[in-house]
Amino acid sequence: MTGKPRIALDVMGGDRGPEDMVAGAVLAVDQEDVIVTLLGDEARIKAALIACRPSAACADRLNVVPTTQVVGMDESPFEAIRRKKYSSIVQAFILHQEGKVDAVVSAGNSGATMAAGLKYLGRLEHITRPGIANVFPTLKGPVVMMDVGANVDCRPRHLFEFGVMAAAFARVFCDVERPRIGLLSIGEEGGKGNLLVKKSHQFFLQSSLNYIGNVEGREIFQGDVDVIVCDGFVGNVCLKLSEGLAEAMIAMLGDEIKKRFTAKIGYLLSREAFAALRRRVDYAEYGGAPLLGLRGIGVVCHGRSSDLAIKNAIRVAGDMVRNRVNDHIATLLAADGFLVNNVDDAASAINNADGAASSANSGGVNHIGGTQKAGNEAKSEAAR
Repeated sequence: MTGKPRIALDVMGGDRGPEDMVAGAVLAVDQEDVIVTLLGDEARIKAALIACRPSAACADRLNVVPTTQVVGMDESPFEAIRRKKYSSIVQAFILHQEGKVDAVVSAGNSGATMAAGLKYLGRLEHITRPGIANVFPTLKGPVVMMDVGANVDCRPRHLFEFGVMAAAFARVFCDVERPRIGLLSIGEEGGKGNLLVKKSHQFFLQSSLNYIGNVEGREIFQGDVDVIVCDGFVGNVCLKLSEGLAEAMIAMLGDEIKKRFTAKIGYLLSREAFAALRRRVDYAEYGGAPLLGLRGIGVVCHGRSSDLAIKNAIRVAGDMVRNRVNDHIATLLAADGFLVNNVDDAASAINNADGAASSANSGGVNHIGGTQKAGNEAKSEAAR
């Protein structure tokens, strides 16, 4: 693209209020080559801008679009965007649809953010389920996990699409030409996992992606894989567990240091290392989580996002615009066009093969926990 990326910021989203959102936008235009449009309560935005006192050069790259409604965190996403057309998040995506901005950033209701993106931008071709990706720190470099909350019930096709989209994102943001993709499971063997994981494993094996097989939860932070694929339920549990564990470990370390004088001396000698560790595991340093699969660019942020987190989320959005992430997704999809377009047929073939093998092994009856084969097949169909 030519020119500066234009980012719309939902100022009314998040737990900290418009003041932190505006402060993050001011940091972004000061440190990044972007233009930011602030959407929300005009009076509160202007008051926050006065408090931040941006330079004249920064002020020229900050625009204000007044809105009159707010989508709450506890509201039904689709109902909210239907009833609240003049909310900050809906108006942000309308600006994107009209070509007046290049990306949307929000720390508000993530379901409403996804719903607004779907309504006003639509899906990329061949993508049936857009999802949320997240970057985790590891021992060797960042890893991209997808999905982390947008889709709690998935089919094998959806997990394959997540792998394609996350790989495209990793190519740009992790600077890896052929990202190594792993499928999160309870064991490394291809036969391990639930029905969804087993069938998704077969799809990845048929693709041209750099698929290395199943990975276990303990391998997430080892750095031996660039992309980890899972459904949104599992991914969101991993995300929240990781955030909570990092915060708890830092707090426990602080408690132990306070108990001993020698530990306090040691901390003084190594506080730069502790500060570096804190930055390394701080979600604010990684910005927001991209919504991948839309015909446009959206970034969702943690509800507790600070001004630093918002600044970095705007940076991520700007980088996605500059690097044309959606074009990378289209390229990877084209490489596996036959598989993507016929993945449901592939599912039927795998299901038929599974059924034939089950019949051969059990004489036509599958006694799993006393369940007849017919009942088990019904459950399998529901799972798909």
